[in-house]
Amino acid sequence: MMGNLWKASIAAAVLSGVLSGCAGGAGGGTAAGTAPPEVKAEPMKPVTLQLFQHQTLLTQEDFNLLIAEPVKKKYPHITITLGKDTNIEKAVTAGEQIDLIAMWNGNIPSFQDLGLYEDMTPLLNKHKFDLSRFEPAALETIRSMSDKGELYALPYAQQFNALYYNKDVFEKFGVAYPQDGMTWEDAIELGKKVTRLDNGVQYRGLDPDHLTRILFPMSLNLIDLKTAKSQVTSDPYRKVFETGKAIYAIPGNKPANLKQSAITAFMKEKNVGMLATINIFNNLKQYPDLNWDVAQFPSYKERPNQYGMYDLHTMLISKSSANKDDAMRVLEVLFSNEVQLISSKKTARLSMLQDPEYRKVFGQDIFYLQGKRIQSIFKSKSPASPAFSPYYAKSIDMARDLFIDYVNDKMDVNTALRTLDEKITQYIETEKKK
Repeated sequence: MMGNLWKASIAAAVLSGVLSGCAGGAGGGTAAGTAPPEVKAEPMKPVTLQLFQHQTLLTQEDFNLLIAEPVKKKYPHITITLGKDTNIEKAVTAGEQIDLIAMWNGNIPSFQDLGLYEDMTPLLNKHKFDLSRFEPAALETIRSMSDKGELYALPYAQQFNALYYNKDVFEKFGVAYPQDGMTWEDAIELGKKVTRLDNGVQYRGLDPDHLTRILFPMSLNLIDLKTAKSQVTSDPYRKVFETGKAIYAIPGNKPANLKQSAITAFMKEKNVGMLATINIFNNLKQYPDLNWDVAQFPSYKERPNQYGMYDLHTMLISKSSANKDDAMRVLEVLFSNEVQLISSKKTARLSMLQDPEYRKVFGQDIFYLQGKRIQSIFKSKSPASPAFSPYYAKSIDMARDLFIDYVNDKMDVNTALRTLDEKITQYIETEKKK
């Protein structure tokens, strides 16, 4: 009897030890039977970041909607402001705080010497940022600007191309609306049917708005980044120039001033039947009485269903920022599914994330896009984009001037391209000597 009681007490003691060991085992040194102290994360320190944009890519309203408000909601310690200046060289010289930069990918090489760029890969890895969500070709477009394939920026939107048309012009002349899948030759023939002088008003059937609209579908951007050599004497450039001239050679279709954008004539003057250009949905909001719709951008015969090469709005974290982890948190929010859906639905920006849902909901919450043929835009794809040269900006102005001289019959196409090649070459040589 006493032996059984002794054994029972030993068993109870062992069980008690096991239980008390379980209670304090995770505490590593806490007294038996007591809970470990709770570990609290250090609160993040309040920080103010500044987003600089080269050119106005974001309105204050869109900045608040897509960045400032959702960032503050997820990370209350972060306040982010939108810089008012858009001159990046001036901002750097003045020593302004620059944490993030919104910039068109074609402009990135032009400011390489300012020391604002660095490879984002280590920071992306640190924050476990998933790059597989992005369209690979868009990321490759950005990597192509670096000799080592570094990733300086992330694309938060792509500029798309579309063929906008004035339904009233087509109805006035009894001509069927533009259809998806047209080649430039098809568009030119259709343009002829609605290019007319009527009651003192000259209606123009088709305008490509800018030389780049017909250059970019051929992946042409004038200068090779690696060699800094002009490329404009090749056959593709000749084809582009000849296509542009064929458009303006339609009797009555050439505007008085080829340097002026046709966007105003299309929206305000309402005398352009078809306008082949970039995303102008935000502009169209200002003209509620314009009876317009949209069709697929015309393509070259040899490149069906292809519009402009990757033309990206990107976001960079400045190398000079003292708050890179918080800047990375801003990008985490901007590229979240929630914000990208808002961007697509409410601001009609074309997301560079691969999920097809972003295109399904495109423009859904924009009242003046309801009933429009929005899905026509997505029937075209972007070709690969060669890296832009730092000399591109001034060279494209030269190209446009020579294109206008060619359209106005001041020279033939070979002379125009040869002259352009000489001007670009001379300009680059002069810049290199500075």
